[in-house]
Amino acid sequence: MSSIRRQLVVSMLAAVLAAGCIAAIGVYYKAREEIDDLFDYQLRQMALSLRDRALRGSFRLDVPALAEGLDFAIQISSDEGFLLYYTQPGVQLPLRPQAGYSSLQTPQGLWRAYALRERGLTLQVAQPVPMRNQLAGQAAIRTLAPFLLALPLLAGLLWLAITRALKPLEAVTSAVKARTATSLPPLSEDSAPQEVRPLIAALNDLLARLGRALEAQRNLVADAAHELRTPLTALRLQAQLAERATAPDERAAAFATLKQGLERAAHLVQQILTLAREDPSAGERTMTEVELGDIAAQVVAEYSALAESRGIDLGLARRDPELIVRGESHGLSTLLSNLVDNALRYVPRGGRVDVSAFRGADGITLEVTDDGPGIAPDERERVFDRFYRRTDSDEPGSGLGLAIVRSIAQRHHARVQLDSGPGGVGLAARLVFPL
Repeated sequence: MSSIRRQLVVSMLAAVLAAGCIAAIGVYYKAREEIDDLFDYQLRQMALSLRDRALRGSFRLDVPALAEGLDFAIQISSDEGFLLYYTQPGVQLPLRPQAGYSSLQTPQGLWRAYALRERGLTLQVAQPVPMRNQLAGQAAIRTLAPFLLALPLLAGLLWLAITRALKPLEAVTSAVKARTATSLPPLSEDSAPQEVRPLIAALNDLLARLGRALEAQRNLVADAAHELRTPLTALRLQAQLAERATAPDERAAAFATLKQGLERAAHLVQQILTLAREDPSAGERTMTEVELGDIAAQVVAEYSALAESRGIDLGLARRDPELIVRGESHGLSTLLSNLVDNALRYVPRGGRVDVSAFRGADGITLEVTDDGPGIAPDERERVFDRFYRRTDSDEPGSGLGLAIVRSIAQRHHARVQLDSGPGGVGLAARLVFPL
């Protein structure tokens, strides 16, 4: 499992080490340059200090003791090419060098030399370049040693600083853990740093949506339990009547009534499950491009047999081309099926139900119109409530059909309208997708 703290410490230490390596390279070359300048200065000063003795003709020079590790070579020669004085017989320096500083390649390796030419004599003081490079490297290491020794301390300080910076995340974690299904208050943003506030805002939005979903589920369960109590009690009584019936006609009538009750209870349960599945708070669905004309034709074909058995004229009155909306095909089919089913329930025999899919002034519209009794204007909002049944209707139902319609419409960000049918007769139910 990855750790933000570990990643930050490792990445910051890696950055520090990379910067340290770059700095070390710079320090090394700078130290080498500085030591080269210092050693060049020492070569020149030594040559100048020995010049007067050499010019007096006394070649028994009193050379001071050299520091350990500084391996100098001193040589005096004449312009005729005669070697007059030298300190290291094994080192072969040129007898006629150019004046000033020079780098000399000898059989003993590369040497750095300074030469003075005056009154027919040449005085050279030289030092091996590898020795100079070694001293430069040692100086760079001595410069970097405190930094390398401080790395563990730096890692500890980084760990503490990052741990302290991540405290707000730990506080948010504890606050989220304290929430329960029955208590989902929003998280406080008062003491949160600026970088954590978007996370808290997103969590609060999630908690709010989760709270609404749980509340909707609790209400649905409570309403379902209340609505199922009556039909289940009726089924139990009808079963008892069927058991007590002695005559064949009475038993057949009792079982017929029991069968009708079972069908109504099964329809109610199916509607409750559909409502729970289509609730907008039940979760996000995969939305695709849907052709509303195809859905309208499919639903009309599915209900044509039922409409014919009831003596109702069901048809697709209008279908415009290319009615493409973004939605969920199964949900929209369920919505239109509920509208058509409601219309077939309330339209009397010989009536008419028309389904239309068209592009109107307000947007792409699905419409179901009928010439039935319609719905009074003061009830057109209430019929969308769960388990609401109109008082002036004897048609059995669950009271969930239009609740399901509104739930699916909300999930698709569409608008449901109930108006009077053509000529003010019946009902016109419209689902409008705004342009």
